[in-house]
Amino acid sequence: MRLTNIQEQIAGRLPSFIEDLRLLSGIDCGTANKTGVDRVGAWVQARCRQNSWAVQIHPRPIGGDIIEATVIGSGQRRLLLLAHMDTVYPDGIAVERPMRTEGDRLIGPGTADMKAGLLAGIYAVEALEALDLRSYGEIVLLFTADEETGSAESRSLIEETARRCEAGLVLEAARASGAIVAARKGVWDYTLQVHGRSAHAGVEPEKGRNALLELSHKIVALQALNGQFPGVTVNVGVAQGGTATNVVPELATAHLETRAFEPAGLEAIDARIRELLATPNVPDTSIDVVGRKGFPPMPRTPATERLALLTQALAQELGFSVEAVSTGGASDASLVAGVGVPVLDGLGPIGGDDHSPREWVDLRSIVPRTALLAGLMARIAEGG
Repeated sequence: MRLTNIQEQIAGRLPSFIEDLRLLSGIDCGTANKTGVDRVGAWVQARCRQNSWAVQIHPRPIGGDIIEATVIGSGQRRLLLLAHMDTVYPDGIAVERPMRTEGDRLIGPGTADMKAGLLAGIYAVEALEALDLRSYGEIVLLFTADEETGSAESRSLIEETARRCEAGLVLEAARASGAIVAARKGVWDYTLQVHGRSAHAGVEPEKGRNALLELSHKIVALQALNGQFPGVTVNVGVAQGGTATNVVPELATAHLETRAFEPAGLEAIDARIRELLATPNVPDTSIDVVGRKGFPPMPRTPATERLALLTQALAQELGFSVEAVSTGGASDASLVAGVGVPVLDGLGPIGGDDHSPREWVDLRSIVPRTALLAGLMARIAEGG
């Protein structure tokens, strides 16, 4: 396999890639907009069927339908390409901010997160087929519809599909530095509800038990947990309580999250949080705690490290270098890692400023990064 042949094939189709990106970024497809996400899905279906790939639709009553395409090769190994079709933007943004070019950047809603990555997956597989590089057994392309809100509807399908594959490649944009992602923190979420006792704050405040005061004590203590366990973070992001200034508040709530690179870190901080919350600072108050395990950690396992080293070697063949980094953010790659399948993320073109009016993709990166993705699939399939 010559990577230069792959790169030349993709370079010849760059104008088409750009026009496809313009079309997809011009569709309002926030997660809650099922009609818009399904419009993107309809385009994906049509393109996959045009390539004679087997297409299966996984209907979702609330969110957009999930599209699964399977490409059959001549080998044994199964690979998973994972992309999402939804964005974070409200309706009207696609018309208000159509994709434009500024220097070497293509700027528009969803360009980096992650329409360019979605297209890179399709174009990379098309390049392998065009060059008859079919040493894989199957490539499964899974296009989900709710990653931006935590992948609740797609989680089980991602995990089920990943279990059948030897490796997962996730098509989020490469970092602005060009780095790919080899490890991500897992996330657990908590809701706290503090119960006190209401009373007139002016007439008989002594009869009250201030739930908001108790919550304030706990917020300070929770934030102080940062740094107590290596790589583990705690953040109280939302808090509220009380009804009026002349009422001792009887109820207060807070929402927080913890993050860690290893499951043991999440377990350790969970035990410490529950211990801390068990004893009230304000007498006669109590706290209900509801914890939810969100994305699992994506640890940098030996198998993942081998994928990262292979990617770096292929990048060198293409004339550039790639760093493999760890990050505190979660993505669908975490779900693949959670079922024990080696996975890399950030394999789309270089981009940045996600979820903002300046979201961009580096035009110069589209060809080399798509060629890198195609070469990586081919080498994995060959046993590299």
